Amino acid sequence: MGFGSWFFAATYDAMLKGVEEAGLTAHRTRLLADVSGRVIEIGGGTGVNLPLYTNNVTELVMCEPAAQMAKRLEKKAAALPSRAIRISHDAAEELHEPGGAFDVAVSTLVLCTVPDQQRALTEIRRVLRPGGRLIFLEHVRSDDPKLARWQDRLNVVSRFVAQGCNCNRDTLTAIRAAGFDVTSLTRDVMKKAPPFARPLIVGTAVRA
Repeated sequence: MGFGSWFFAATYDAMLKGVEEAGLTAHRTRLLADVSGRVIEIGGGTGVNLPLYTNNVTELVMCEPAAQMAKRLEKKAAALPSRAIRISHDAAEELHEPGGAFDVAVSTLVLCTVPDQQRALTEIRRVLRPGGRLIFLEHVRSDDPKLARWQDRLNVVSRFVAQGCNCNRDTLTAIRAAGFDVTSLTRDVMKKAPPFARPLIVGTAVRA
């Protein structure tokens, strides 16, 4: 485990504090308010979403393959002993869960970073029951060609600074290509984030 991974995990919450307060937490709260049943979250990170799940969630599996992130996630989960939370170290591309096991999958600021986005989405679809929902909040490639070109130029910097985060992925197209029907979609910007990382999509997709 390198210093970069440790430092990124140790400072992640502090780095995102301004962005969260400027609107990201509000998006998370609205997205997760009606989530219920058996839920799997990929890339649970430090557990930012944990306090936002309601008692309508009967089981919550939080997947986090990065060891330093997982330590923080486990600590936050342990502080919620009344909740049925299971921590998994699975990567999104290889979920050791039965097919059709979950009602909802949650991905927030994760599909930008997974090494193989299409494989991750295929796995997410596999573990969802027919009609199950993918709840997503992701920063994406801009629709503005000028900004998109800058995202392409700066992507190598983004990947280095943010531990593999790609700022130029067309994630919405990838979700649809993986066999999901997008049923709700909001486009916004992540205020206080660097301009090349601001374009944001928030929504729900149903396993077709």
